[in-house]
Amino acid sequence: MTRVGIIGAGAISGIYLKNAADVTPFDVVAVADLSEERARAQAAEYGVRHVLTPEELFAHPDVDVVLNLTIPAAHAAVSRAALEAGKHVYGEKPLALNREDGKALVQLAQERGLRLGSAPDTFLGAGLQTCRQLIDEGVIGKPLAATAFMLSHGVEAWHPNPDFFYQLGAGPMFDMGPYYLTALISLLGPVRTVTGQAVSGFEERTITTARRQGERIPVQTPTHVTALLGFESGVAASLTTSFDVWHANVPRIEIYGSEGTLSLPDPNTFGGPVRVRLAQEKEWREVPLSRPFAQNSRGLGLSDLIASVGRTARRGQVANWPCMFWTPCKALWKAQKVVRG
Repeated sequence: MTRVGIIGAGAISGIYLKNAADVTPFDVVAVADLSEERARAQAAEYGVRHVLTPEELFAHPDVDVVLNLTIPAAHAAVSRAALEAGKHVYGEKPLALNREDGKALVQLAQERGLRLGSAPDTFLGAGLQTCRQLIDEGVIGKPLAATAFMLSHGVEAWHPNPDFFYQLGAGPMFDMGPYYLTALISLLGPVRTVTGQAVSGFEERTITTARRQGERIPVQTPTHVTALLGFESGVAASLTTSFDVWHANVPRIEIYGSEGTLSLPDPNTFGGPVRVRLAQEKEWREVPLSRPFAQNSRGLGLSDLIASVGRTARRGQVANWPCMFWTPCKALWKAQKVVRG
């Protein structure tokens, strides 16, 4: 069995560890974090055998795949170290903070015959896979255009340590944009052109969670990003991601076809609802989900990577598989490029 070592025992690690025992089974043998206390707490709660330093985890013979759950600024360095140690890697988004580092990781994985994958994997869930089926069956005709909105007022009201969300490598585009871009690209194909604009509405944010109530954190990255996406298929789409919006009344994602409109579920989830309204219909109708994994199935992409490792090993082949979701990664960097001039 392919064995997983987790680096990063923060908030997101809980759902991976929970699902490892049930929804998307995989064998977690070790956990590492810069905070040994935090790593030990997660290991104790979920019955993980080894608590290690990151360096020990890279070198450990029982670890075949590294699950990289560190903060975005560390993603590229941690993944590189794991690949250099001969481990397959699956990580949280983004793969890296810029295209050059992302391409270097893909090249390193190819050279070493290793698997490299990156979240989000929500597009593998029941909701977006049902949307995929509807488009393939021509239910809305030819897709012509799309809109996507991720509008919120940030995370400082609920996240215990929201600082990194407002640092380079985060903000709404790098934090939430990957879900929307991956959904669009999985349904509409590769992006050919991107234009955009990015601004910051607030210079500081005030934390309102109990433990850090009243602390102020500086904003070091754009918090309202808009992009116009031109797909190779000819579809034109607009995407807006924001941490500056108190309230809004817009859809998450809609795809406009020659015969009707498809309304997608929240791409940060695995389920529905999926809704359709065709040209002559007076009301929207909800479409039953036709695919599995409607519940929170984070780790599904990791399970897919692990399965591919097993298939290659059984066939006696050398793995030569680049980043699972390389096209969404490239579109993300294009959409955010305006931020850095």
